[in-house]
Amino acid sequence: MEISGIISAIVIGVVIGVLGRLVVPGRQRIGVLWTILVGIAAAFVGTGIAAAFDVADTKGVDWIEWLIQIGLAALGVATLDRVRARRR
Repeated sequence: MEISGIISAIVIGVVIGVLGRLVVPGRQRIGVLWTILVGIAAAFVGTGIAAAFDVADTKGVDWIEWLIQIGLAALGVATLDRVRARRR
């Protein structure tokens, strides 16, 4: 993977993390850095899941892949929020 691919993966991860955070209702008690890290992880895992179901590369916008990634990011944000709430 080239440096441009890594940078684009990080940018896409940031977008996925923010969209995942917007999907979760209420206020989340996690920071921006955690949101970005969850988004990056969700982008990579979501791409793998989409590839496994053969929906990663379609004509036009890959809406199914995006929905999988955003859903995973929302799940990750909600999980981290609950873990942080239990610690306090």
